[in-house]
Amino acid sequence: MVALKSINPAAPAVALDAAALSASLVHLRAGERIRQLYAQLGKRLVATTSFGLQAGVMLHLIHEHAPEIPIIFIDTGFLFPETYQYGEELSAKFDLDLRIYQPTISAARIQALWGNLWENGKEGADQYGLLTKIEPMNRALNETGADVWLSGLRRSQSKTRVDRPFVEQQKMTMKAYPILDWADAQVELYFYQNNIPRHPLAAQGYLTMGDWHSTRPATPGDADSSRFNGEKYECGLHLDSGTPDFQI
Repeated sequence: MVALKSINPAAPAVALDAAALSASLVHLRAGERIRQLYAQLGKRLVATTSFGLQAGVMLHLIHEHAPEIPIIFIDTGFLFPETYQYGEELSAKFDLDLRIYQPTISAARIQALWGNLWENGKEGADQYGLLTKIEPMNRALNETGADVWLSGLRRSQSKTRVDRPFVEQQKMTMKAYPILDWADAQVELYFYQNNIPRHPLAAQGYLTMGDWHSTRPATPGDADSSRFNGEKYECGLHLDSGTPDFQI
């Protein structure tokens, strides 16, 4: 039995001030934020993509302003077929340094040994998140040597995100959100102006995108109800909470 480690346990060579970094981004445009962060942080910076509904926006911004940034894609093994197809489409369109990480245990084995973990209350959901998301992300950060993580979170997406700063410390990793202050209308306009392909499920009532078993179409304006039967919105990667005690 091997215990999962905390995300990116290696201490950074130079300490960073999240509040100062956040303040430096407030008055910049999204592309300028990405360019500035890469200029300041270099190889300490990685980005993530889920190939979800707004993924094309962040990938286009990175492609235009700092294409050297590695892009980490966590393939849980339980994504919608349309998400995999969308990922292939965007990967072909943008010249990105894409790094694909998968769980060390297959989706079939997870279900054979533990069944549908996501149906087994909080403990099962925590186990599922560790196996399919946190462990691969932990491994990605350690292998890339990065300690600052660029993400496409936006305040308008959920009530759990309304108070986020542009940069924040979460455990051993710092996270930065270049489009944090974008409204839905800005996202839609950016898709249109830059002729970015849309996720195949975007027109079917989905307001957010995750694994097929925990994502469903939602009432317009109520994205929180579209994930995990409305019990929560975040999958675990974007919560500033302690890592559940689980071993594999």
